[in-house]
Amino acid sequence: MKTYLTLLATALALSLGAAHAADAPAAKTAQQNKMTICNKEAGDKKLKGDERKAFMKDCLSAKPAAAAAPATAKKPTQQDKMKSCNKEAGDKKLKGDERKAFMKDCLSK
Repeated sequence: MKTYLTLLATALALSLGAAHAADAPAAKTAQQNKMTICNKEAGDKKLKGDERKAFMKDCLSAKPAAAAAPATAKKPTQQDKMKSCNKEAGDKKLKGDERKAFMKDCLSK
C-alpha cells in the first residue's frame, strides 16, 4: 500500500511538473525580438499616433541589422579590384613596367 501511494504521488508530481513546463514562456522568436527593439526605439523617440504606426511599420518590415551590415560593408572581390585598378591604370595612361608596378601595388591593397 505504501509503495502504491508513493508511486501515485510520484506520478502526480511528474505530471504537474510537465504541465507547468508547458505553460512556461518559450524563447522569443526573431519577430518578437524585432518588435521589442522597434517598440523601444519608438519609445525613445517619443513617437505617438500615426508617426509611431509609420515608424513601427518601417522598422518591422526592415531587414535585420545583422544581415544588412555585411551587405553594405562588402569586401571587394579580386575581380572587382582588378577592374578598378585596370581602369585607374588606363586613366593614367600607364604602359609597360610602370603599369605592371602600378597594378601590383594597386592589387595588393
